[in-house]
Amino acid sequence: MPLIVLDPTSESVPSTARMAPALRSLAGATVGLLDNGKANVTPFLDHVEMVLRTAHGVRDVVRRRKANMSAPAAPEQLRELVACDAVVSAVGD
Repeated sequence: MPLIVLDPTSESVPSTARMAPALRSLAGATVGLLDNGKANVTPFLDHVEMVLRTAHGVRDVVRRRKANMSAPAAPEQLRELVACDAVVSAVGD
């Protein structure tokens, strides 16, 4: 029986996605905060929200919590976050 060697690497497919341009300022912006559902992320994002509002003039904050830390955010959450000027995705381990 011949020996078959499998290559476990995948082919790299160039992404057509591009980074969004950097914001010049957060003043007046709407920022989305997405948490992964773990307990420690809540106090962290509470602080992030406070700093964004007081030090950077963020107007609105949209906070969403994933139902499952290992799954992607729900489609309706993503639709809400896409409307934000910037999004922070936080992991609270």
